Amino acid sequence: MGHSVETSDFIVDCLTAWWKQNQPDYPEISEWVIDLDGGVATRSDRTQFIKRMVELSQEIDVKIRLIYYPPYHSKYNPIERCWAVLENYWNGAILDSVEAAIQWAANMTWKGIAPIVHHIETIYEKGIKVLPTELEDYYPFWQRSETLPKWDITIVPS
Repeated sequence: MGHSVETSDFIVDCLTAWWKQNQPDYPEISEWVIDLDGGVATRSDRTQFIKRMVELSQEIDVKIRLIYYPPYHSKYNPIERCWAVLENYWNGAILDSVEAAIQWAANMTWKGIAPIVHHIETIYEKGIKVLPTELEDYYPFWQRSETLPKWDITIVPS
């Protein structure tokens, strides 16, 4: 849970922190597959997201595949069902502090699994854009599918 707005930097920082904490549990992983809903922070044309995801892939030496759900298809996205479970779980709870919301979220379960919940206090700047000349260096690692270029992207480490 963030203390700031959801940005590309927030998303990538959370993925990076998760990997640093959990990588020892997954030594055989060579590729991530991430389902996305095409939100503002993670759109496939968002220059800061492209830059940060390529940098993450290179830093951790893992191929990252981004699979986007088309608009109005959130019912197929598992994370959307998780949010519904959370809303039902804390329905009627008094969330009068950040700590209360984090505690409630950390104690819910979905399909027998409890989420990993952290409070990120970093304040993220909105609207960061990468200049086209700088972005050229990242495009060779940002490979769009030939059949579904808008919905299926693979990021390869160098």
